Amino acid sequence: MRAKVPFPGADPRREIPASDSQRLHLLDAALVSLASEERRLERLGLELPLARCHQQRRYWTFLHALYSIPGATPAPDPHAGESSWRSRPRI
Repeated sequence: MRAKVPFPGADPRREIPASDSQRLHLLDAALVSLASEERRLERLGLELPLARCHQQRRYWTFLHALYSIPGATPAPDPHAGESSWRSRPRI
């Protein structure tokens, strides 16, 4: 069973979509969700959860900035599907 995620709208275990538009949509939705949660926690005066939320918001803001760079789609791994580096021949 999966552990409960403190901020379901911004689950860091969720897979990042391959499509640029889907990726930015996911990141925007996570940031909106965290901003809303941050406001709620602020109103309630819950300092520790607010600090955790702020930390998550910084993480997702970083990802959004990173993936907003044109051509930021990660290149496919040329060694995907191969066994470990130890089994590759030395050149």
